[in-house]
Amino acid sequence: MMKKLIPLFLSIWCASHIQINAQGSSVPLGSEVYPVLERLEIRTGLPAPYHSALKYSNRRDVARYALMLDTTASLNLSEKDRRDLVYIFNENNEWLGAAAFATTIGGRKEKSGPERQFTQIEASRADPRYLRSRRPLLKHFYATPANLLEVNDKYFHFRLNPMLNLSAARPSADSQLIFTNLRGLEARGGVDDRIYFYANIVETQARFPGYVNERIERDRAVPGAGYFKSYQSELFDISQGYDFLNAQGYIGFNLTRHVGAQFGYGRHFIGNGYRSLLLSDFANNYLYLKLNWKVWRFHYQNIFAELAVNSDKNTPEGQVIPKKYMAAHHLSYNVRPNLNFGVFEAVVYSRNNGFELNYLNPVILYRTAEQGLNSPDNVLIGFDGHWDIFRHVRLYGQFMLDEFVFRELFIERQGWWANKFGIQGGLQYVNVLGIDHLDLRAEFNLVRPYTYSYSDSAAVYNHYHQPLAHPLGANFQEWLLSIRYQPLPRLLIESRLINMQIGEDDKDINYGGNLLMPNTTRPSDYGNTVAQGVGARIWLAQIDLSYQLAHNVFADLSYFMRRKDSDDDQRDSNTSWVSLGLRVNVGRQRFDF
Repeated sequence: MMKKLIPLFLSIWCASHIQINAQGSSVPLGSEVYPVLERLEIRTGLPAPYHSALKYSNRRDVARYALMLDTTASLNLSEKDRRDLVYIFNENNEWLGAAAFATTIGGRKEKSGPERQFTQIEASRADPRYLRSRRPLLKHFYATPANLLEVNDKYFHFRLNPMLNLSAARPSADSQLIFTNLRGLEARGGVDDRIYFYANIVETQARFPGYVNERIERDRAVPGAGYFKSYQSELFDISQGYDFLNAQGYIGFNLTRHVGAQFGYGRHFIGNGYRSLLLSDFANNYLYLKLNWKVWRFHYQNIFAELAVNSDKNTPEGQVIPKKYMAAHHLSYNVRPNLNFGVFEAVVYSRNNGFELNYLNPVILYRTAEQGLNSPDNVLIGFDGHWDIFRHVRLYGQFMLDEFVFRELFIERQGWWANKFGIQGGLQYVNVLGIDHLDLRAEFNLVRPYTYSYSDSAAVYNHYHQPLAHPLGANFQEWLLSIRYQPLPRLLIESRLINMQIGEDDKDINYGGNLLMPNTTRPSDYGNTVAQGVGARIWLAQIDLSYQLAHNVFADLSYFMRRKDSDDDQRDSNTSWVSLGLRVNVGRQRFDF
């Protein structure tokens, strides 16, 4: 595959002229940095040097934005906002010199004598915001609050950190513990601001609640994971547990001052919502090549990915998991500093000879390429955007279109099966009723039956038997309400209430919710409605208390409740628990479906 991509790299390198900022390693998904950035962008109205719908955000842009906020006197930031900025500075301390090097690659050229200029990392370490620990561990470890180990050379930086997630609870109506035991390491670094890298590896043993086990048995895949094996412990009386190893990693290049490329193994998220109907981080990691073009008010992103048709448990022993491919692009445009609009397109397909070269064109519409090939590929189109108003509110939404016929959708309106689309609408309200750091989110999601599906598994919008968009797949509607409050500097309270109305399959009848079922097995072409089939309503509530013991070290206390009322009484379920946990450099793991 890489041999086919080399000419693309060379053409981009030679063709580009415009000068804007270089790109670096990214803030991991699930980081506390993202909700902090969202509320600051809404509250201040100061436009960010990144487009918030495209995640990951790179650390250089995040640090530059925090520096802009810190030095703009007219913003009148609160004491809690200032503490948030300190958190961002510590988390991204290799980029504190970003403001001085906004239009350079590899730092400014050095001059001899007293006119000698700093490099990027030297400027960062000279910044007063670069905090050092009062008592480093053994003089070398945790020399700064955020990093176990730092290396800061003139043209090279490196960060190494542990990853840990330990939690346990005993659910109602279950004699065994549910738990998570995750350990790992992550590393990031860069050379000359031209080459950067990130890698993590985590080993996990876990036992999940019953409804998650049912999902694993159905899909024969652990959400967010790849290969897994069973785990049992006689010492702790644990059965039906799982053991899995997972890793992410990429290497990136600044091809020009406005084009960056990243080749790696991981996942992405597109959107401003709690959920995404375009591309989410629910599925397992996958191999990808990503291009980022940042010019003026535009951020254009291409993702070329290799996906797995099946999970390993659905592949005969000794055989390689069959591959399929995805090409996706998203154009984000800041119409005004507070108004953004984006267009998304993706195609999923399989070829015996590998990646389809026609889809390597980074600017073509995939629908036209698909028609020119006379192919059966699955093309999806989407739109997203957000509008910040009153310095307190962000309105956002998405529309995802798989396929439709205008007459069937707007004139006949008889529930034709191939009118496949999804809609999201949401609102974020920061500093509710003037209370500092009390933030609210309300969101609605709806996806019609058979959306994302296809006639064969080689073109379904999923990976490793896991959805690439919403965890529920299709044939559902959902209301979500979340509240986030920080009453004390180290204490964070989060709560979520989710109501899901779904339609499940009845024996072998495909009602359009399970993406693993080919849509050719539908029982009827007409009369299809959202949540058809065996209807069920799911209520999910959770309250999380997190106390930050040190930078990115959290002690967690959580209450969780999930209740499912199905038309089929045998599918009803009700579970709740209180859990305790400890996290280090890891976001919360949530199975809220």
